[in-house]
Amino acid sequence: MSPGGADPDAALVERLRAGEQSAFAELVARYSGAVMRLARVYVPSTAVAEEVVQETWLGVLRGLERFERRSSFRTWLFQIALNQARTRGERERRTVPFASLADREATDDTPAVGPERFLGADHDRWPHHWATPPQRWDESPERHAESAETLARVREAIERLPPAQRVVITLRDMYGCESAEVCNALDVTETNQRVLLHRARSRVRADLETYFADA
Repeated sequence: MSPGGADPDAALVERLRAGEQSAFAELVARYSGAVMRLARVYVPSTAVAEEVVQETWLGVLRGLERFERRSSFRTWLFQIALNQARTRGERERRTVPFASLADREATDDTPAVGPERFLGADHDRWPHHWATPPQRWDESPERHAESAETLARVREAIERLPPAQRVVITLRDMYGCESAEVCNALDVTETNQRVLLHRARSRVRADLETYFADA
């Protein structure tokens, strides 16, 4: 079960078990985007990833009666998707364990935010603190706050992230998964999950700051 409380999809799962097709359609609409992003880490093309998405949902339908709710539905779903994507990746001869990608990206020395944004190590009061702090997105609500344009830009920025960062920020910030859910679904350590999320958020924020500065 989700560490944050009750499974947010529990009612839909019960409706699906009762045979309601609309419940299945709602779950597909809610999570297919995340499954697609996860699949693209392992397979060489969008077309193959779309097949993984279809296979994942077929796996959900076939295994629904065996779903025992020891984890949330979305954790279970992402585990099915991960297994399907790995299998297709091996078949396409393009598979890299997610944990290996996570290790590689988490230990990459490339800064997520330019070093010029921080004070030097020799600063008398605030060494390594922000010299140019992040801009508040709510300073101009009519331009920025939850606008369709901003959300579209966020999605574009996420799509440009390295694959492991892209998957982690998608699950955490777009789908509201808890850190433990992500670690369990993707088989990554809490430390790497936290580093990947921080780097992803930093890069998306920097992308948006550049966009708004040029607007």
